[in-house]
Amino acid sequence: MKRDDTLWKAILEDIFDDFLRFFYPAAHNIFDISRGFDFLDKELEDLFPQIHEENIRYVDKLAKVWLKSGQEEWILVHIEVQGKADKYFTERMYTYYYRIRDKYKRQITAWAILSDSNKKFMPDHYEQSYLGTSVLYRFNLFKIIVQDEEALQKSDNPFAIVILTVLLALKKNKTPEMELLNLKLQLAKDLIRRQIPKEKIRALMNFLKHYVRFNTENTLIFEQKLEQFTGKTYPMGIEQFLLERAEKTGEKRGEKRGEKRGEKRGEKRGEKRIEKRLFEAIRNAYQKGMSLEFIADIFNLSTEQVKAILEKDL
Repeated sequence: MKRDDTLWKAILEDIFDDFLRFFYPAAHNIFDISRGFDFLDKELEDLFPQIHEENIRYVDKLAKVWLKSGQEEWILVHIEVQGKADKYFTERMYTYYYRIRDKYKRQITAWAILSDSNKKFMPDHYEQSYLGTSVLYRFNLFKIIVQDEEALQKSDNPFAIVILTVLLALKKNKTPEMELLNLKLQLAKDLIRRQIPKEKIRALMNFLKHYVRFNTENTLIFEQKLEQFTGKTYPMGIEQFLLERAEKTGEKRGEKRGEKRGEKRGEKRGEKRIEKRLFEAIRNAYQKGMSLEFIADIFNLSTEQVKAILEKDL
């Protein structure tokens, strides 16, 4: 299973106000959402350095949120997205808590969002006791796989689309790909119909398109059907490049069958244009904070090739 940490980090920032409203029904009375949010990822990384290994399957976010208490007061919201069962998970949640508390001396509310497929993995507290001394740390738990899809589909909160997307991805190994494609297309249509700001639709569409992945052929089918529904390619950017990469693959197959020299020269010029788009797309993705590993995965390259392109571009 491929890592989706960049996607989670981006979507949490893009619709963080909806995240608060989704998990706190009285959010409009508790939080001063109009003041915006500060994301303290760098500070969190300093407090809890990660060893960059391929088997790491979690995302952590720390946000500074102002309260509607009538005073200049803010708290910290700690979010952990966990993608697999981990016996050390609760201890890590507790470690985050006491280190954050020690640094900021602020109230903390923590959420564990579990995106794995193990219904028995439901950790919601850390407890330790030794010779009369004990500690009990409880945190909020949200297990995606046990959520009610029908209720989520009826929800008018954009964050429900994120949960529905993860539920769709969890069906991947048990559902034929064409059926999964139709379910993904329906979710995309439902998203576009929602009365929410365009920038949020774009962010959620990016999350949906990259979190639930198909092979190149079915990606093309999805894009074409979505274009028929919207009347345009939606959205542009990295996704558009993926389509062009598939078209380029088709052109190369045509060359191997033996086309005329003039056509080949035209195709080479087309390939150069696509190569330029590739460089631009990789540069833009890197500037937006995407990791080398994630960019390599999106464009079917090695991390060494991505590094070489970035160095050449510079």
